[in-house]
Amino acid sequence: MKVTVSRKEHFNAAHRLHNPAWTDEKNNAVFGLCNNPNYHGHNYELYVRITGTVDPETGYVYDLKKLSDLIKQEILDRFDHKNLNLDTPEFRHLNPTAENIAVVIWEKLRSKISPDYDLAVTLYETERNFVEYHG
Repeated sequence: MKVTVSRKEHFNAAHRLHNPAWTDEKNNAVFGLCNNPNYHGHNYELYVRITGTVDPETGYVYDLKKLSDLIKQEILDRFDHKNLNLDTPEFRHLNPTAENIAVVIWEKLRSKISPDYDLAVTLYETERNFVEYHG
């Protein structure tokens, strides 16, 4: 019996979508307002889902307090109220698109969660724009 448990978190971060190999004109054409040299921010909503079997002793698939602590330590403490381009090593040379942010989050969590579990990350950049990554 496989069951999925989920944890929702929230963080705020600024970023600029920019490819340094391109001209300013091409960056503006591709990324538009998101290429603002003064950056812009989002109120990100993060959903982390773990799928596995229910432990007959605890009744848990995964302890959600443990997951909450892990997300805080690996993601929120690292990205919340930060400029992703300037303040985080993960995005110094990686364009902080929602897609790339979701993959980075998944990789950070995957390294701390047993491969016995399936892991999925959904990241809402806005109410209407979101990405999902399953690894």
